[in-house]
Amino acid sequence: MRASSWFGWILSLQVALFWCWGMPPAAAFTPEQQLVLQAWRTINQAYYDDSFNHQNWWLTRDRTLKQQIPNEEAAYQAITKMIASLDEPFTRLLRPEQYRSLQVNTAGELSGVGLQIGVKAGSKSIEVIAPIAGSPAAIAGILPRDIIVEIDATPTSELTLDTAAVKMRGATGTNVSLIVQTSDQSPREVILIRQKIELNPVTAELHTENGRKIGYLRLAQFSAKAAQELGENITKLKQQGATSYILDLRNNPGGLVQAGVEIARQWLNEGTIVYTVDRRGSIDEIDATGTALTDAPLAVLVNEGTASASEILAGALQDNGRATLIGTKTFGKGLIQSLFDLPNGSGLAVTVAKYETPNHHDIHKLGITPDRVVPNSEITLESAATAEDTQYLAAVKELGNNSSRSPRNPVAVPTAG
Repeated sequence: MRASSWFGWILSLQVALFWCWGMPPAAAFTPEQQLVLQAWRTINQAYYDDSFNHQNWWLTRDRTLKQQIPNEEAAYQAITKMIASLDEPFTRLLRPEQYRSLQVNTAGELSGVGLQIGVKAGSKSIEVIAPIAGSPAAIAGILPRDIIVEIDATPTSELTLDTAAVKMRGATGTNVSLIVQTSDQSPREVILIRQKIELNPVTAELHTENGRKIGYLRLAQFSAKAAQELGENITKLKQQGATSYILDLRNNPGGLVQAGVEIARQWLNEGTIVYTVDRRGSIDEIDATGTALTDAPLAVLVNEGTASASEILAGALQDNGRATLIGTKTFGKGLIQSLFDLPNGSGLAVTVAKYETPNHHDIHKLGITPDRVVPNSEITLESAATAEDTQYLAAVKELGNNSSRSPRNPVAVPTAG
């Protein structure tokens, strides 16, 4: 055996012996250590970045398990510290009450102020992705990209994304105080009264514009009910004589990715919907299945509050030439999270992959530029899809040109003066 081989064998033996002597067998771990270990294993197996933010993830495990973890709270803190080393805001620990709350949210009901939030790219700030239509936050004028500075006098710099969400939720009729900053303006206090937020994902109306029947569909979020409800309404509008459609994804922060895929299949008979890319670089292609409900011309409204699963849908329709996108650049959230149970009722949201549009456009932090750039109108929920809504009017005009395909280059459309 060559000297280099002997050296490699001895080094490997030393590492193995160090690991064995330094760590107890799995059976010797306390329940709190087992919880930490399960969280570490889940991230180790599923996380999309196999460099784990350029660190030795095994060493992170060993250092964490050698610490005193006397109770469940200490275990949560240890897990949170491990995750913080990844420096990626969407992978996070969900304590039991947070995990249950998230599951309720995607099921379609909650009590709170109606804000979808995220962590601002390149900072620790809590940023509004979108207010839910008709919610207390939307009525108060809170906008996408606004920064939540404080919640009930607690600086959000001291909160995780999920603890911030939990603090805004609560019993119907109770108050919550937010300090909100819009762009470079001075922060302002907004006092909101919590209410039951009905997450009815779909609004459907038949509009007559210039003698043409247009099916208007507003999709608020991708909940478990969204695909079924949208499909039923597409069919109903078709029966009522709709000859073209406007799909409104403005301020839709996403939700269940599978719902976005199913809705794309309602508009596309063939073609790729999305590519997902995992940490090994493996590309999974998700395709249409020949189940489109209509081939009528389609325009899609988007803005900076259009995020995540909304961008999957918008990108699929744009890249396949199925629809013309109208509005402003989308939010730019191109990472996919999966939920994993932990033994004590808590859970993990883990970023498992990134997605690319059919034309292999990576939208994370970049967003999707619409085919027709139309600046935002200052509209309320009640004035959306009316003569006051310049983006809607641009969509009506586009459909009047009978264009269901995306032009090659984006074109800016001025707002009415």
